[in-house]
Amino acid sequence: MGTYDLVVKGGSVVTPSDVFEADIGVRAGRIAAIGADLRGERVLDAQGLLVLPGGVDSHCHIEQLQEGGGADEESWTTGSTSALAGGTTSVITFSTQFKGGDILAPLAEYRRRAAKAMVDYGFHQIITDASDEVIFRQVPEVVAAGVRSLKVFLTYDPLHLDDRQFLRVLAAARRTGALVTVHCENYEAIRWRTAALLADGRTAPKYHAWSRPPMIEREAAHRAIALAEMVDQPIQIFHVSCPEVAEEIARAQARGLKVWGETCPQYFVLTAADMDRPGFEGAKFMCSPAPRDAAASEGLWELVRRGTLDIVSSDHSGWSYDTPVGKKVNGADANFRDIPNGVPGLAARLPLLFSEGVTKGRIDLPTFARLTAYNPARLFGLHPRKGTIAPGADADLVLWDAKKQVTLSNALMQHVIDYTPYEGMEVTGWPVATVRRGEIVMQDGKVQAEPGSGTFLARAPYEMIRPTGRLPDGFDASSFLV
Repeated sequence: MGTYDLVVKGGSVVTPSDVFEADIGVRAGRIAAIGADLRGERVLDAQGLLVLPGGVDSHCHIEQLQEGGGADEESWTTGSTSALAGGTTSVITFSTQFKGGDILAPLAEYRRRAAKAMVDYGFHQIITDASDEVIFRQVPEVVAAGVRSLKVFLTYDPLHLDDRQFLRVLAAARRTGALVTVHCENYEAIRWRTAALLADGRTAPKYHAWSRPPMIEREAAHRAIALAEMVDQPIQIFHVSCPEVAEEIARAQARGLKVWGETCPQYFVLTAADMDRPGFEGAKFMCSPAPRDAAASEGLWELVRRGTLDIVSSDHSGWSYDTPVGKKVNGADANFRDIPNGVPGLAARLPLLFSEGVTKGRIDLPTFARLTAYNPARLFGLHPRKGTIAPGADADLVLWDAKKQVTLSNALMQHVIDYTPYEGMEVTGWPVATVRRGEIVMQDGKVQAEPGSGTFLARAPYEMIRPTGRLPDGFDASSFLV
C-alpha cells in the first residue's frame, strides 16, 4: 500500500453504521485506505480517541449580507475558526435576496466574501421576492451554478412569502432539480398575537415565546407540506422546535412524501424559561422558533431516535449582546418584537449533541455520525465526498475525546460574538483535533488553517431530491410558467 501523506493511527473509527479499531491512510486530501499498521509521512496519534467524520453543518449564517449594506458580525474567518474548533469541516450558509431586488448580484458578492473561508462551503439561496425575473430566469442560473437549495420564510418582515409565492418557488425548484428548505411559522398569527401582547404591555424578551406558541409552527409545517405535496416537490423543514411539528413530518413521510426535518441543539438544552431573566438578559436566548420546555426536548429526542428528525444543525445566527449592531441595536429597552433573533452555535453543536445524546445514552455513536455529518451530506448532495469515513471520501475527520469534561465558555467558542447562550454548561466529550481534506487544521483548541483554504462545494443533480412523480390528477402545474 505504500506510504501515506498522513496516517490517523489507532483510533476507534465511527461510521454511520459501525464502530471499529483501524488506521486511516490519507493521500492527496482523500481517504486512501482503512486498515491496520499503515505508515505515513506524518502520523496523528488517535489512541484512546474516537475518529468521527468531519461535521457538516447544513444550516448556519456566516457574514450574510444585510439590507442597506454590510453583513452579519460573524465573518468567514471567525466563523470558519469557530466551526473548525468545534469539529465542523463543511458548512452550508445563505445567500440572501432583498425585496424588489435580484439574487445574482448578492450571490456574486457573497461568493467574493466566502473566498476567505477556511471550511469547505456551499450555499442555500434565499428567495424573498418571487418575481418573474427571479423565478423564471435567475433561479435556473443559480441552481446550475451549484447552489441546489432554495430557502423560504413563511414569516418575518421583510422575508416572508405568501402561499402563492411559495408555490412559485416550489415549482421553480421542481423544474430545476433543487431542494426547498422552509422556515415554518404562521406570519399573520404571529403579527396578531404580537400586537395583542404589546397592547397589554407585555414587552420583555420572555414574551417572544408567547408570540409564537407551538401551534403556529405546527400549522405552517402542515401547510408547507400540503403545498409541497401538490407540486410534488421535496422539502426540508428547518429548526423543528417541538414534537407536534415533527409529527406532521412523520405523517408526511408515512404517505411516502419526500419531506425531511432538522432540529438544533438549542431545542435540546434551552427552554422558554431562559428568556425570563432580569432586564434584557433574556434576549441572549431568543431565536425562532422559540425554545419550548423540557417535555418538548425529550419528545424531540424520541423523534430523532425514530429517524423523523435526521439532521441536527446549529442554525448559527449570532448577534452580539453588547455591540451597536447586535441584540441591543434598538436599545436595551426594546420590546421583544424589535430584538434580533438568533443564537450562536457553530462550535457548540457537536459537543452539546454528543454530551446530551451519546454520553447520556439517548443515541449511539453511529447515530451521532449520521445526524451531524452523513445525513446532511446526503440530503444536500455532498455525499460521498463528505459526511463519511470511506475510501475515496475527502479526509475530513475529527478526533474526539469521549471522556473529556469541559465547562462551556464564550472563549472556547472562538467566534466573534460576545456571548454564548451555553455559558457554564458542562459537557462530556470534546474535539481535540480536526482534519480537513488531509490537513490538520485544529489541534488542542488551536486553529491553524489559512484564510482562503476552504473550497466551494458546487452541487450537481442527485437522486435523493428527485420528485416522486405523484401529482394530483396527474397534472404538473409546475411545467407552466405561471
